[in-house]
Amino acid sequence: MVTVIGAGLPRTGTTSMKAALDRLGFGPCHHMFEIIAHPEQVDRWLPLAYGKPVDWDAVLAGYNATHDWPSGFFWRELAGAYPEAKVVLTVRDPDRWAISFKTLMRNGAAAVDPDGVPENAAPMFRGMQRMRPLLDRMRNETFDLESGRAEDMPDAVAVAGYQRHIERVRAGLPPERLLVFDVREGWEPLCGFLGVDVPDEPFPHLNDTDFLKQAMADMAAGGDFPDLFTPGQTST
Repeated sequence: MVTVIGAGLPRTGTTSMKAALDRLGFGPCHHMFEIIAHPEQVDRWLPLAYGKPVDWDAVLAGYNATHDWPSGFFWRELAGAYPEAKVVLTVRDPDRWAISFKTLMRNGAAAVDPDGVPENAAPMFRGMQRMRPLLDRMRNETFDLESGRAEDMPDAVAVAGYQRHIERVRAGLPPERLLVFDVREGWEPLCGFLGVDVPDEPFPHLNDTDFLKQAMADMAAGGDFPDLFTPGQTST
């Protein structure tokens, strides 16, 4: 049963939030990395690319929280499916976010040719290629685009899409159910909203772009997709 829904766009601290929610006992938390590491999950999500209904309990089987795309794109549907769940909308400076988001789109797993990687890594990249119809839908609807690549849109278009998303989430949920949260604020506002004690350790500040680059390098060297997080791990 999902108890915490992440409504923030990618590159608003969603990787840090996954680590934080897992640490606080609200995990396992679904994140795009879960699909990358477990490409068999693609089939759970693909119907949503074409507007087909899904059983959210089946889509998110094994998870108690969500953050990042694709789940964050469907925050409204998830809020309806899990009416007792609380929603966390992660935010950051819009201009810096636009640059970071476009960099992620340019260098992410979906941009890699699965035929040019070691066989052990190919399923991960093939899975992300199969996700393309859903990625396209999320991109087009978030940024009011008809086609093209997210990394090629002007920064002003990205920022406008970001701001529309924030406004829609704020307008779509009662204030008592929603926390608008910048991960730089640390544990206190998040723990207060979720009703749990503040851990006696630093808030996890993780960079998903750095992690994904390292994961790709590890797999290219013949390894497996690495563990996403180590308890207490931080990144500057």
